[in-house]
Amino acid sequence: MLKLVVFDCDGVMFSSRESNRHYYNDLLAAFSCQPMDEEELNYVHIHNVRNSVAHIFRKHGHIDPQSIETYRLGLDYAPYLRFMAMEPDLLRFLALIKPAYRTAISTNRTDTMEIILDTFALRPWFEMVVTALNAPRPKPAPDGLFMIMDHFQVQPDEAIYIGDSVIDQEHCAGAGVDLIAFRNRALEARYHVDDFMSIAKLPPFRANS
Repeated sequence: MLKLVVFDCDGVMFSSRESNRHYYNDLLAAFSCQPMDEEELNYVHIHNVRNSVAHIFRKHGHIDPQSIETYRLGLDYAPYLRFMAMEPDLLRFLALIKPAYRTAISTNRTDTMEIILDTFALRPWFEMVVTALNAPRPKPAPDGLFMIMDHFQVQPDEAIYIGDSVIDQEHCAGAGVDLIAFRNRALEARYHVDDFMSIAKLPPFRANS
C-alpha cells in the first residue's frame, strides 16, 4: 500500500526553465561569456548547480573556478523567482493527498530551495526536503530517496516519485521506487501524467481511497 509520495521540484512542482536560463546566463555574463545554447540549458535544468556551473564554463578554462563560485554564492536568487510558475493544481493535489500520505521532496537544487519553499508557502506541505546539499550524492544517485524512505520507515514498494527527467528515472531505478513521469512520455516509468490531479486517479492512489 502506498504511504509516501516524493516530488521533484523543477519541471514538476514548477515550470522553472526560464529562471534557470536567466540565472545561469547572468552568471556567464558576469565573466564576459556568451549565453548558454539550448544543449547547455537542457543540461542545467536537470543537474545540480556544481555540475551545471562546470558544464557551462567548460570552454573557459582561463577563469578561476573559485572566483565563479564566490560570485555565485553572492548572487541573490530572489529576482529569478518571478520567472518560476508553480503548477496550477499542485496545491489542490497536496490538499487532496494529505494527511493520508507522507510527502517529501528530492531535488538537485541546493541553497535556492529554501527561498522557494518560503516564497511559495510550500513548507507546511512537505515533511522532509532533501537537496544536493544534504544528500551524500546528488541525483541521479539514489541517496536522497534512501534518506527519505529511512526517515519515514517505508519500503520502496510503499513509495512513489514524481519526476520529469532521465535523472529522475535513474534516481528511482537505483532505489527501486516506481516513477510517475510528469509530462515526459520518453521516460521509462510506471505511469505517465500531464497534470497533478491525474495522479490522484492512478491505481496506487485509488487503492487507498
